[in-house]
Amino acid sequence: MKRAKATPHKSAPIRKERNVLFSKFPPGQVPEASDFLGKLEHLEVQAHVERRAVGVAYDLHEHSLEEIEGTLEDKGYHLDNTLMSKMMRALIYYVEETQLHNLDAPHRLLKKSQHEAYTHAWERHPHGDHDDTPPEWREYK
Repeated sequence: MKRAKATPHKSAPIRKERNVLFSKFPPGQVPEASDFLGKLEHLEVQAHVERRAVGVAYDLHEHSLEEIEGTLEDKGYHLDNTLMSKMMRALIYYVEETQLHNLDAPHRLLKKSQHEAYTHAWERHPHGDHDDTPPEWREYK
């Protein structure tokens, strides 16, 4: 799930700081996972053994939490799967994916230019008290 890096990004970095939470079993995952993640480029790592967590800091252009956690699960690490952790994880995945999508989206037109389009259309449209009914039919009694 690693993002392809065709060209270096020119926009400002989007720094994210997250905690990856691990399950109680098997014990000893945090130091091992911290060492593993420390070898990845553009990723700052800090182990929090007492909280069963690894703190990660990254630029969203380079990594995402979904990619980092997916890599850990592929390597056999067991993440915390409590309901709260699953909900927070899903929310963060969605937010990061939306931010990346919005970076690629074109800028919306300004209201002024949209208003001008409607103005031009209105000028070409017959308006006022216009009735296509022939005059002899309007007088019919």
